[in-house]
Amino acid sequence: MRRKFADDERGQMLLMTGLILMFALLTMSLNTVRTASLGEPYDAQEDAVLDTSAETLTVWQPLMENRSFALYDAGSNETEAATAAAQSIADDLMRHGEARGVEIILSDITVTGEGSTRVVSASAGIADSHARLQVTLEATVTFS
Repeated sequence: MRRKFADDERGQMLLMTGLILMFALLTMSLNTVRTASLGEPYDAQEDAVLDTSAETLTVWQPLMENRSFALYDAGSNETEAATAAAQSIADDLMRHGEARGVEIILSDITVTGEGSTRVVSASAGIADSHARLQVTLEATVTFS
């Protein structure tokens, strides 16, 4: 007994449709990898995150003192002044980082202390397209 095969082209058309879909998916995945810059090698000379983190650590204490004192002199209590100063510094650092191509985000800002002394601590996330660094900032502000 011999089987009788169909003379239609449906099987070939189905195979061709599958191949076209496979090539379309392959093309989309290659474009996604290029867009995400996963194909680019890391540039060891790029140290913007390290430079920015060093600058952030250097300016945190004096900025906290200056802004807290200005807000305290304007009539805020110690905790309000320190909290508002930390938030304004966080906003300024974020804008400063955007101008440099580095993302600086302060989170977990806490103000503790009693009397005339406040300790302000925050977690700073600093990142660019090559690296990410997390540092802890702490400043002690003594109001007089």
